[in-house]
Amino acid sequence: MCYYARGYGLPECFMKFVAHESLAEKIAAHLAERIIKGELVSRERIQEARVVEELQVSRGSVREALLLLESRHLVTILPRRGAMVAELTPDRVHGLYDVYEALLTLLATRVAELWTEENKMPLLNQAMALQAPELQRDKYRFMLAGFDLMRAACELIDNSYLSTMLSDLQPAIQRTYALSIRFSEQGLEKSRQFFAKVVELILARRTAELQPVFREFSQYQRQLVLDAMDNAAQAD
Repeated sequence: MCYYARGYGLPECFMKFVAHESLAEKIAAHLAERIIKGELVSRERIQEARVVEELQVSRGSVREALLLLESRHLVTILPRRGAMVAELTPDRVHGLYDVYEALLTLLATRVAELWTEENKMPLLNQAMALQAPELQRDKYRFMLAGFDLMRAACELIDNSYLSTMLSDLQPAIQRTYALSIRFSEQGLEKSRQFFAKVVELILARRTAELQPVFREFSQYQRQLVLDAMDNAAQAD
């Protein structure tokens, strides 16, 4: 939970973000974290005035942050009704994973084609970090480390268009992934196996085998999300 840092108007959790980020980006990151962790739920209204009071920031900065979150598929802004947490539906889950699967397959294929002995170490270091014992005990940190691996891969291929598309989809994927791991320990182990297999295929440059691996994991992951949505609905 965020709390106010002594001598600052912003919550202490804001201090972990880099200095050059705008205030709107920091507010967006704060709200995104709450949505991803399920503290703000599907279709819940986000009241600007409450955010302004909680974070001691301007209404203009909050509105800018909400526009950023809308572009990242976490918030829906309705005319004359304001902002609410974007609704998760089965159709939206399938649409999200269809696109993400295609982009990740392209990313992994390009990494397999472009890696060299000189540029592969950051990717390998991040892949090995996923096997750290502390991450095996912390599902949320494991999820974030997986996205760090994706960013390392993006840096290796140096394709700004692909990197931007993946970055824009990342918050929505984080939200669904976080939902699934709240309801299933099995999903975490399956994710570890998936990352290990992808790295193995990339290093062997077996590009033809990547698409089926991503397809299988995508189908598995989206079903976990759908099951978690059902469980959450029953709990309510």
